[in-house]
Amino acid sequence: MRVNQPAGKYYSTDYLKKLCDLWDFRGSGVTNMHGSTGDIILLGTTTKQLEEVFWTLTHDMGQDLGGSGSNLRTPSDCLGQSRCEYACYDTNALVYLLTNEYQDELH
Repeated sequence: MRVNQPAGKYYSTDYLKKLCDLWDFRGSGVTNMHGSTGDIILLGTTTKQLEEVFWTLTHDMGQDLGGSGSNLRTPSDCLGQSRCEYACYDTNALVYLLTNEYQDELH
């Protein structure tokens, strides 16, 4: 299961703890952090657990889920102005704008 990374790939320790606790409870506990798409990949569970994980992530944790289809890929941005003194624009705002504009093309 793919979990979209937050803008700039900043995670709070509270969020990471909740995610790891959920995956230990509902899945194998094995993750791939920032795979080739930049998402967190949760590896190994049963079909029965997928809906429970989906509900917890999307409703209780307010998380978007990702994918790897042939249409618009999972939105991702760099750290931008928070870490780069030479950033010319707000990368987080741009990704937010593009995500909303092309929401129907996302998977």
